[in-house]
Amino acid sequence: MSGKDYVEKDYYKVLGVPKDASATEIKKTYRKLAREFHPDANKGDAKAEDRFKDISEAYDVLSDDKRRKEYDEARTLFANGGYRAGGPGAGNYSFDFGDLFSGTQGGAGGGGGIGDVFGGLFGRGGRQAQPRRGADVETEVTLSFEEAVDGATVPLRMTSQAPCRSCSGTGARAGTTPRVCPTCVGAGTVSRGQGAFALSEPCRDCRGRGMIVDDPCPDCHGSGRASSARTMQVRIPAGVQDGQKIRLKGKGAQGERGGQPGDLFVLVHVDPHPVFGRKGDNLTVSVPVSFPEAALGGTIEVPTLKGPAVKLRLPAGSANGLTLRARGKGATRKDGTRGDLLVTVDVVVPQHVTGDALTALEQYREATASDDPRAALFRAAEGA
Repeated sequence: MSGKDYVEKDYYKVLGVPKDASATEIKKTYRKLAREFHPDANKGDAKAEDRFKDISEAYDVLSDDKRRKEYDEARTLFANGGYRAGGPGAGNYSFDFGDLFSGTQGGAGGGGGIGDVFGGLFGRGGRQAQPRRGADVETEVTLSFEEAVDGATVPLRMTSQAPCRSCSGTGARAGTTPRVCPTCVGAGTVSRGQGAFALSEPCRDCRGRGMIVDDPCPDCHGSGRASSARTMQVRIPAGVQDGQKIRLKGKGAQGERGGQPGDLFVLVHVDPHPVFGRKGDNLTVSVPVSFPEAALGGTIEVPTLKGPAVKLRLPAGSANGLTLRARGKGATRKDGTRGDLLVTVDVVVPQHVTGDALTALEQYREATASDDPRAALFRAAEGA
């Protein structure tokens, strides 16, 4: 099919949908028409077979966002007179269709320029191999507790697949050139019919590359890819949690044929701290207090992860497990503010009491003999 014949076809009219039809509407209409005009349902009907081919051809273009956009641009160029080779009324465009589409039929020396714009549109045999996004890469890093709280920049040595340096990613020995795959004509994919639909799958002959290498590169053995080691300085954000996975966009394996690089996913491990723990954006610490401090109250000093200790007021009669809060002494949040330090009171009961301390405790027991701490417990048990 010539370029002019191509752009003169109104695929929207073939499917009977408006030019601003959504992808869902196009798909729904195609399925309905495909069932109606499929050759299996119209044995010996040549007109139905031709109609089915036109429907399939239209859907093949309009169902692909990129190809649909290029088709619309080509139609606009055609409508403006750009198809006339220098003739009257050609407007600002004067192209020769023989040159315009000369690079789209799979020749190894095919042209570029505007021909590349329409290269993926003229039937199954004329599609250009599409850029391929690089693979995502996963790695792990272990941080200290302090690095996880405040953030850190760490070096990561990455090994991933990248274009082979010896052949510049072509897969062919230096001084030679790969040839276009005759099966997929450089597309990297082939289509096969399945009922009312055409399915696309990687070409088996070129393994989806669109090119065949007759004289392989000795370093990459014709794959065009080789292991590449590199060291990157990666910033781990403040407040990262143990087991959290961080995504670094565009830091994965390089793409093929100009495709975007993949992403890097870093699984973070955090070493435990001997004193402090984490609870979301807050840090936690358990602080021992003596029995007199818990009973009488007072001021206690509490260590912090960074900076000097803080003083907190311990209320009289503090029970074991009471939590105090030191504001702004926790982990760094995304907005730069800090969480709190949650201080849990751990009342220490002396293991051995002698001398004056023993005498004082015995006197205290006699003085509080009428205060039974278990009275409420028994009342509740009896009333249950």
